[in-house]
Amino acid sequence: MNVKYDRNLVVIGAGAAGLVSAYIAAAVKAKVTLVESHRMGGDCLNYGCVPSKALIRSAKLAQQMRRADHFGLEAVDPGVSFRKVMQRVQEVIARVEPHDSAERYSALGVEVLQGYARIVDPHTVEVELEDGGSVRLRTRAIVIATGARPFVPPLPGIEEVGYVTSDTLWQEFAELERPPRRLLVLGGGPIGCELAQSFARLGSEVTQVEMSPQLLAREDADAAALVEAALKRDGVQVLTGHRALHCLRMGERKFMAVQGDSGEERIEFDALLCAVGRTARLSGYGLEELGIETGRTIETNKYLQTLHRNIYAAGDVAGPYQLTHVSAHQAWYASVNALFGQFKKFKVDYRFVPWTTFVDPEVARVGLNEREAKEKAIAFEVTRFELEELDRAIADGAAEGFVKVLTPPGKDKILGVTIVAEHAGDLLAEFVLAMKHGLGLNKILGTIHSYPTWAEANKYAAGEWKRNHVPQKLLKWLERYHRWMRN
Repeated sequence: MNVKYDRNLVVIGAGAAGLVSAYIAAAVKAKVTLVESHRMGGDCLNYGCVPSKALIRSAKLAQQMRRADHFGLEAVDPGVSFRKVMQRVQEVIARVEPHDSAERYSALGVEVLQGYARIVDPHTVEVELEDGGSVRLRTRAIVIATGARPFVPPLPGIEEVGYVTSDTLWQEFAELERPPRRLLVLGGGPIGCELAQSFARLGSEVTQVEMSPQLLAREDADAAALVEAALKRDGVQVLTGHRALHCLRMGERKFMAVQGDSGEERIEFDALLCAVGRTARLSGYGLEELGIETGRTIETNKYLQTLHRNIYAAGDVAGPYQLTHVSAHQAWYASVNALFGQFKKFKVDYRFVPWTTFVDPEVARVGLNEREAKEKAIAFEVTRFELEELDRAIADGAAEGFVKVLTPPGKDKILGVTIVAEHAGDLLAEFVLAMKHGLGLNKILGTIHSYPTWAEANKYAAGEWKRNHVPQKLLKWLERYHRWMRN
């Protein structure tokens, strides 16, 4: 029996994973429909990566102005107009927005529908259109790319005191002339750390509460310690090892009760930012009715297929990493497998996933760190280069941090890298490339790096490894040789 479809692919969600999936499908001349219920570009453009990095940049400049005397200039009070800072954030979004717009994707050959999509059966998607009416699409394959939303913990009293998240603060704070006087940040992960530091630099009195014994719980302790020191230096009161108990309001005053080693205490605040993680958007798309397994994310196989082999998931909704570049990475596998899987399917590859936390200094990592290597009982040795030895870092007044490389004992193969530095995210790219293509530290050492640049830190880290692995017998022989040559 011949079955005919209206579409080769329907993509639900126009964030990073959905946009890339639709782009790839259109590029190979498939008939593809992209459905978005809210704003094109998803969380990254509208609430996450783009606005937060714009805010971070303004906050960093404000701090540099306060520290201008460090560079031989007159230190000044930046006189922050928070409303203008937030206006700039929106201007940055507006400049990036055309890259993700419906107009651009329509010009590329993608049919873009604004509306709510629901999967009726494995080959049928019903869309309630934003401007009224509905349409049913018969499709050969589907990619679910519905993303994630901030998780708000069910703390007693939290609704009474009110809160913002990394999604809502851009609207809630947009008209404030000054940032909140007392900001309480709940959560010590990447989002919490980035926003805590930024608001402190822009003038808020920030208290950050984290239940774990350290900030950035997935990072090594030495990296987390540098971040905590940087936040404290910028005025953030960091309370690690503190568990939030409940919130309460007393007239116009708002408090959070927390439990630490010294007992229970109350923290007064004017605004509460919840940054304790994100949860996948799983409901309302017909997954339950289709029997598609979900836990914290949609369960998929190594090809990103769900229980129904023509339905795929990509991005935050699929896990295991909630990173924009991983969403785009997964989108390639999901869309290619959906369109060409009858000929060849590709297993998604997570071996060389980089990530960066954009605090100052940044923390960037790829592969294993020490904590993970120990947990997995993988033998390793550590090579470390301190940035206080890097000429460019000294000249830039940012000689804080390190490059740390894990290798198998006695070998130059790179198992993982952690960098804490002003430009750590950019520096990491060389190591990601090396790991992807099986290049060891000797290859990095043998590569010319411009002087004076931050990238030299990578070469010097490789040089540290080489210096620690020069054969001692050879050195003794060379010493005797040169003695003989002198005589």
